[in-house]
Parts: sequence; structure tokens; C-alpha cells
Amino acid sequence: MSNLTDVIVVGAGVTGAACAYYAARSGLSVTVLDRGPVAGGTTGSGEGNLLVSDKEPGPELELALLSARLWGELAQCLPPGVEYEAKGGLVVASDATGMAALRKFAESQTGAGVTAEEIPADRLHDLEPHLAPALGGGFHYPQDAQVQPALAAAHLLRASGARVRTGEEVTAVLTDAHGRVRGVRTAAGELHAPRVVNAAGTWGGEVARLAGAHLPVLPRRGFVLVTEPLPRLVRHKVYAADYVSDVASDSAALRTSAVVEGTPAGPVLIGASRERVGFDRTLSVDAISGLAARATALFPVLAGVRVMRTYAGFRPYLPDHLPAIGPDPHVPGLLHACGHEGAGVGLAPATGLLVARLLTGGQPPLDAGPFRPDRFA
Repeated sequence: MSNLTDVIVVGAGVTGAACAYYAARSGLSVTVLDRGPVAGGTTGSGEGNLLVSDKEPGPELELALLSARLWGELAQCLPPGVEYEAKGGLVVASDATGMAALRKFAESQTGAGVTAEEIPADRLHDLEPHLAPALGGGFHYPQDAQVQPALAAAHLLRASGARVRTGEEVTAVLTDAHGRVRGVRTAAGELHAPRVVNAAGTWGGEVARLAGAHLPVLPRRGFVLVTEPLPRLVRHKVYAADYVSDVASDSAALRTSAVVEGTPAGPVLIGASRERVGFDRTLSVDAISGLAARATALFPVLAGVRVMRTYAGFRPYLPDHLPAIGPDPHVPGLLHACGHEGAGVGLAPATGLLVARLLTGGQPPLDAGPFRPDRFA
């Protein structure tokens, strides 16, 4: 087996898989390495949200809108097992004040290409019959969708044709006398390539450090509750308006907001919590009880439903809430594709396409400037 390839992607989550997919489609030979299994990190701990509804106008929304289109295309050529659902999102406000804030937010988004339909309070139950009464109204976002994230990563990798080596931790990024990337080292030996893509998610800062680079990625823990299988009680991705402010928050303290969605398999997924506690996976009673209380306030029918399991994951968080996508300023041949926080599944295709264009010298599909890793230099 040859140990030479055009590009090495470090990380077999959905972002690494998308980088491999689009790089391979551009004619490059690709090897993907991961110290664990496919989707063993953040990807496997998420809900698979593909959202435009929670993003204000700006670079991340542009990335999300491009990704939404690309996910639609990918859903046509990947197996049905990715569970792509273009089911739309519903953001709800508890009162008139909250509704006014949602309206202002939606108006700013529509100017940037987002479709948002105002839903008066008396029409909410047309979309979601089991919602709590006496809510202030909401906005419907038909561009929101969902996939099964671990399966999406696996099918993207398979479709890419890349060589995938799991259970191989990268212990060094190799450089030549001029500081240029020439490959990586794992316990299995050296693998050579002139370019390395750091798609290591929450561990992206550590991979950068192995190359002598700096990327201030921090883990932000979140829990998800999974209910017993149910008839389709929740038709859309439904979340409370305070979710948007929680996503944008810089607080390290625990924050919970109601995010509720059904799945094709039957269980209802309940999020979302955020806190910075390092890589501590200890079950947080405060987080779990907060999620349950907020979810049942939004959908009272869930009060009598059993939670079958709960799991924790770590979102790769950068200080300005934008991912790092592009060449490292100090290590030629090293590209970063990490720091997407909780939006990595949704932003993966656009990230992968952008990385592929940067690798091949093609025209970037959008302005890559805001995502440049050298903003942290």
C-alpha cells in the first residue's frame, strides 16, 4: 500500500468527510485519518441539524445557504440511509415582545436570501398540533432540514472513494527544511502528502499545535435527550427564540433552550444545552432537568414520555463563532476546516467545497476572507 497521497484529511467526522468528497471529485487522491471510528467525535453526538433559521446575515449565513443547496444535491445521490428530511424549522416566541424580536430578526434574514414566513399565534397548531397553547406566534423556515449525521459522514466518505484509516492517531505533522508540510506520522508509520487538512473538530487546536500552528479551538459541551419511539408528534424542528441568543453567547456557564424534533425512526430529540467545562463528560443533572423542563413547556404532551437515553458531545468553539477554513498563515500546505461549533453538520458541504477549491486553485464558491485562520495569528 502506497504511503503517498495528494492530501491527508485529519478527522473522519462530517466536515472531514465533506472535504474528502469534494477534494476527490476535484481529482485529488485523498487519505482520511481518525484516531477513533468514523463520526466518533462531535458528528456522532449531534442531532444532524441543517439550519439557516438561527443565523444572522453575514458570513456564516452565506456558508449555511450554500450548504443547504449542496445538501439538497447530495441527498439526490447519497443513499436514503442519510435520512435527509427537508422538513423546515419553526421558531416560536412566548409572547408579543418575543414575537417582535423574531420579526425583526427574520426581516434581516430575508434580505440575505432566507425564506421566513410569519405564523400568527392562532395558526401555530396548523403546523404543530401538540404545541403548548398561548404562545405569541412564530416563524416558519422551509430551508431548514435534517440528516442522520453519523450515516451522512459514512456515506460521504464511501462516495468519495478516499482511503479511510480509522484508529490511527496523528502524533506529528511532518514538515521539510523550509517548514512546508510533507505528511503526518501515526503509530503505524509515516504517510506523505504535500497538503494536510485539519478537520479534527474539537481537537483542531491540538492538530494545529502538532504542526507548530495556533488555533484557539475550545470544547463547548452539550447534552441531547432521546425519547422512546413515538408516532410523529413533532413535524418540524421546533425551537424557542432564546436558542438564537444562546448560540451567539460567549458565556462559559450552563445555558439551556428548548430545541425539539422528531426523527424518521420515531424517537424525539431534545436539546440544547451549552457550557464550557473542558472535556468533562460527567452527566449534568442541571442540564438534563433544564432540557426536560423547557421541552415539556413547549410540548406538554412530552411530559408523559420516557427518555431512553442521553448523550453528551463537544462543539468546537472559536472565540468569534466562525469556523476556521483555509490555509494556515505559518505552515505552508496545512489547511484548517474546523471550529464550526454546533453547526458543523449543516456547514460541512460548503466547507468541503471551499477547501477543495483552495486545494486546487479553483474559484472559491464564496468569500473565504471571514473564515481565514490567520485572524487568530
